Amino acid sequence: MQPINSLHDFFQRSGAEVRLYHLGRRVEPCPLDTLAAFEAGEQAWPAPWQGAARLAMVFRLGEMDDPLIWFLALPLDEQGHLNPAPRDAFVQRLLETLGRSVQGLGRAEGERIDNLMKDNPLAFTPSLPFRAVLHARASRDAGLPASEHLEPAEAYLTGQQTIDWRALGLQGLADAVVRLDAAMSQAVAARLDALPGEVLTSLCYCLEHVAIDDALAGALRHRGEAAGASGDIETFCACVRAMGGASTAQAGAWFDALLDDPDACGPDLLAAMAGRGWHHLEDAERLPRFLTRLAEAPGTDFKAVARDLALIPRLRLPLLMTLREAEADSAIGRRLADLSR
Repeated sequence: MQPINSLHDFFQRSGAEVRLYHLGRRVEPCPLDTLAAFEAGEQAWPAPWQGAARLAMVFRLGEMDDPLIWFLALPLDEQGHLNPAPRDAFVQRLLETLGRSVQGLGRAEGERIDNLMKDNPLAFTPSLPFRAVLHARASRDAGLPASEHLEPAEAYLTGQQTIDWRALGLQGLADAVVRLDAAMSQAVAARLDALPGEVLTSLCYCLEHVAIDDALAGALRHRGEAAGASGDIETFCACVRAMGGASTAQAGAWFDALLDDPDACGPDLLAAMAGRGWHHLEDAERLPRFLTRLAEAPGTDFKAVARDLALIPRLRLPLLMTLREAEADSAIGRRLADLSR
C-alpha cells in the first residue's frame, strides 16, 4: 500500500469528491493537478498571498451528507515553493485521527477530520467577501441553486425593484456576480453611478474575483474617478480592485493614468493594484513605474509589497531585474539602500 505523504495523496486515496479554490488574491478554481505538482516540488504556487498558498478545500467523504471545507494557508519558501514541514505535520495528525485508514469513511470519521481545523496552525478564516464568493462559486460548480438572496440582489442592481439597500445581503451580491451574464453586466453598468457608496463597495469586493466586460469596466473607472476627485478613497480603491478582472487594455489604461499622477498614488491605491490587479503589472513599462511609485510613496511597506509580488512566478524575474537595474539615486535605489542598512 502506497504511503500517504501529502494532501493530494489523501484526497486521491480516500476517494473524496473534492473541489479546490484559490483564496489568496482571488477566489477562483484551483485544479487538483496544481496541488499535486506544488506538493511534489515541481512548481511554485501560482497565486501566493502574504507568503502562503491559501486554499479552500471543499470535499465530501464516504457517506457524509454535507461537504467539509478546509481553509488552509500553506507556508512558502523564498522561491514560492512549499515549506513542507507544517504540511507534513498536518498530514500526520490527519492519519492519526483516522487510524491510518482512509477507505470507506463515514460520518463519524468526517466529524473527527473536521475537528482538526479547530487547533490547526495552518487554518485561517477568510474575510466575509471571500467566504460569500466561495459559497457562490462552490454552489454553482456543484449544480446547486444560489442562495435566497440572489433574486432581491439582482432586482436591486438592475433597478427593477426599489428596496432599502441595507436589506441587501453580501451573499446575494456574491451570487449575482458569480452568475453575471452579458445582459446583467450591461444593466449593472448602467446603474453603477446610482448605487450608494456602501452597496458599490460591497459589489466591488465581489467583482474583483470575476472577469468583467469592457462596459462594466468603463463604468467602474468613471465612478472610481469621481470618487477619487471627491476624496472618497474607500470607493475609489474598491473600484480599482474590481478592475483587476477587466481586460488588460481597460485596466492597464487606467493603471497607467493613475501611475502618471504621483499625488494619486497613495498606499491604499498601490495596495489595491498589487493585491487584485497584479497580472496587469506584467508589463515592461508598467511594472517599473509601479515600483517607482511604491518607493516614492510615504507610508508604504516597500519590502513587503515587493517581496509578495516576487513570489508570483510570472512577476518574479521582471521584478528582480527592475530592482537590480535601479540607479542608486532613484527612488527604488534609495529604498533598497535603506533596507541594507
